[in-house]
Amino acid sequence: MAESLKALTQLSEEELFFQDTIRRFAVEKIGPLVRGMDEAQKLEPALIQELFDLGLMAIEVPERYGGSGGSFFDCILAIEALSTTDPSVAVLVDVQNTLCLNALLRWCNDLQKAQFLPRLAKDAVGSYALSEASSGSDAFALQTRATRSGDNYVLNGQKLWITNALESSVFLVFATLDASLGYKGITAFLVEKGASGFTLGRKEEKLGIRASSTAALQFDECVIPAANLVGEPGKGYKIAIETLNEGRIGIAAQMVGLAQGAWMHAAKWAKERRQFGKPIAEFQAIQFQLAEMATEIEAARLLVYNAARLKDAGADFAKEAAMAKYFCSQVAERVSSQAVEIFGGSGFVRDYPVEKLYRDAKIGKIYEGTSFMQLATIAKLTLGKF
Repeated sequence: MAESLKALTQLSEEELFFQDTIRRFAVEKIGPLVRGMDEAQKLEPALIQELFDLGLMAIEVPERYGGSGGSFFDCILAIEALSTTDPSVAVLVDVQNTLCLNALLRWCNDLQKAQFLPRLAKDAVGSYALSEASSGSDAFALQTRATRSGDNYVLNGQKLWITNALESSVFLVFATLDASLGYKGITAFLVEKGASGFTLGRKEEKLGIRASSTAALQFDECVIPAANLVGEPGKGYKIAIETLNEGRIGIAAQMVGLAQGAWMHAAKWAKERRQFGKPIAEFQAIQFQLAEMATEIEAARLLVYNAARLKDAGADFAKEAAMAKYFCSQVAERVSSQAVEIFGGSGFVRDYPVEKLYRDAKIGKIYEGTSFMQLATIAKLTLGKF
């Protein structure tokens, strides 16, 4: 265990090269597109394919299925690196890896893996469909129903706030087989785009991460093969809990990258912006702000890396994931807000990137478990020991 949990800020040469490569790609390829994608509220299709070509959309998928054969920690490094430039792009990679593919790798049978993993590694985007109007923080109060009909299942219901919905061709959908069983009736299914009775609903107009698509899914007598059931009937709640714990580390990494990006912009601006005859970085008030921001980012990064290392080591990490997600979302909002203030009036307009990062930060406290839900988890897992 001690070897697996090596000095948390000490990345191996391979990990450093991997992260630096992604950062350069983000700056050179994504950077020029950020503002346009935000205004158009749409990811550039060619950019999505580049992410596939780089292997970033199937990091943990074994090479025999066309993936990169990497680790969960590699996923976290990639998400963090992408987020310094655009959290909207990062969340596409995040959901694909930490939610969809993690669930498929762990719960799908060999036939399902052979059918879906090569596609998800090559050019198919995946979505994770759990949330509904009545089941946000109460994730298992599902109204979507699944009924067995011969060699098929029939789905009826609606999912809301589904990330990657417009780009996806494979959806991991959670539905209830028997409502009387409560959470024990929840089951997971793979639904493909174009399935009979499956349509996309309204696309959401959002405050932040606007280039990332978020939309509703509608199931009206949607027929899918029984072979597309993931795991066992009634085990959907277990799949959801496990993948959400991992997904929270991904969101925490996104928030660390966002905060790092905001800090970098603020530090550069402080060295260039002159007032009273000198750069504002020479004023102690600005220096202290930037120092405090940098300290919080480093503390947040440690929480993320710790949780990811624990996960890869096969140790319990639910508490650490909740702590990372909670703290990193707080830091991202605080740091991006301070970055806007350092920019002054220029930070309040869209000519500079900190305005967007400030908008992007807010979702960190909401999706994949609100801050209150993370605090409830942390309290349960810490107070229970006394």
